[in-house]
Amino acid sequence: MSLIGRLVSAHRIVLLAGVAAFVLCFGAVGQAPHAGPAAAVPASPPALDPTIDPPRRLDVTDLRQPRIRARAAMIYNPTTHEILWESNGFEQRSIASITKVMTALVFLEPRPDLDGDVVISRRDVRRASTTYLRRGEVVSLYNLLHLALVASDNVAARALARVSPWGTAGFVEQMNAMAAALGLRDTSFTDPSGLDSGNVSTAYDISRLIAHATKRPVVSSIMRKQAHRLRTSRRRLTVRNTNRLLRGRLAVHGGKTGYIDASGYCLATVVKLPDHDPLSLVVLGAGSGERRFSEVRRLATWVSRNGAALAASGVGPAD
Repeated sequence: MSLIGRLVSAHRIVLLAGVAAFVLCFGAVGQAPHAGPAAAVPASPPALDPTIDPPRRLDVTDLRQPRIRARAAMIYNPTTHEILWESNGFEQRSIASITKVMTALVFLEPRPDLDGDVVISRRDVRRASTTYLRRGEVVSLYNLLHLALVASDNVAARALARVSPWGTAGFVEQMNAMAAALGLRDTSFTDPSGLDSGNVSTAYDISRLIAHATKRPVVSSIMRKQAHRLRTSRRRLTVRNTNRLLRGRLAVHGGKTGYIDASGYCLATVVKLPDHDPLSLVVLGAGSGERRFSEVRRLATWVSRNGAALAASGVGPAD
């Protein structure tokens, strides 16, 4: 079943669950509800569909705010569809190589045989900036996915799009179609690598995209690797993950870095903190490569230190 079909089915399940809850609480149609004390059960908040419903926002005005210098930042709980904190979180910005998360998701949608091989073309390597690959090398699709997500290799992302069932132009259309299906309303893609500044999104949309990606076992397992060893038709390579959080103390479920001049230094990641649901932590437009990691760590520390207050915070709709 396609992604759009799965999202429609999930929405129907939410509606059916709401009907079932109504019947359990109020009995059959035409039957008066029991009016005794046992009927006074606190109502649970209605289930939210992240693809169509705005997120809830925690009221953290009484808390000391985290010191973040990035142009935009977001702490988002994908389990509850709540924003714990944000700064310019709905401002559209270039996202650089975070684009490759969507590239991987779209490429995997038709369930390709990852044992297949690809010959790197001249067009793949033209003005590619960051790459480990050379024209004429033969690389498996499995290793191209690793190069794109672990090493942020631009040639690998281009090659994946080129050999997809849609070709490069059609692949970008599929990227935008998937963004629409996921409800990423302020996200738009123009190329599969992220080198084009026309790849834009918001910290909120990216927080939802990275959360969705970590639920895909293939994508999540690759993003969690600190390094990957591979062999092309010409040589052996070892590439290290550009996400330095993997070499720290945080329990990282997945993440992706990005940088071009138009975007600044970016990082989107999902981490599991003690006594908390997995959280999406996103910074866009940090001042340096190291600062994007330190600022995400600062966001994680802020959540940990304010756990009780956050749990007691009221919620309201996002602006």
